[in-house]
Amino acid sequence: MEKENEIHLQIEHKILGFDQWKKAFEADPINRKKAGVLRYKIFRPLNDPNYVIIDLEFRNLKEAEDTLASLRELWKDVEGKIMMNPDTRIIGLVEKAEV
Repeated sequence: MEKENEIHLQIEHKILGFDQWKKAFEADPINRKKAGVLRYKIFRPLNDPNYVIIDLEFRNLKEAEDTLASLRELWKDVEGKIMMNPDTRIIGLVEKAEV
């Protein structure tokens, strides 16, 4: 088993339409690379195409917290137009193993 120190910002929310949301996400208004995002994953529940879960990976907690603050500012302008009711959490990886 490998123990790692990864910090992730998880975001989930309803969207009004995936194509519209994805276009806004790809526009990258917060400049993910400059904010310290190492990689991201986008998930959609198989039974709800109008919901997304985004996982952003960072090197450290400060980058994740600063990015969340930037996103909260951004959401003030787009909530109800592209997405709604965001829920967030910052988590740290405790363990990762191949099985």
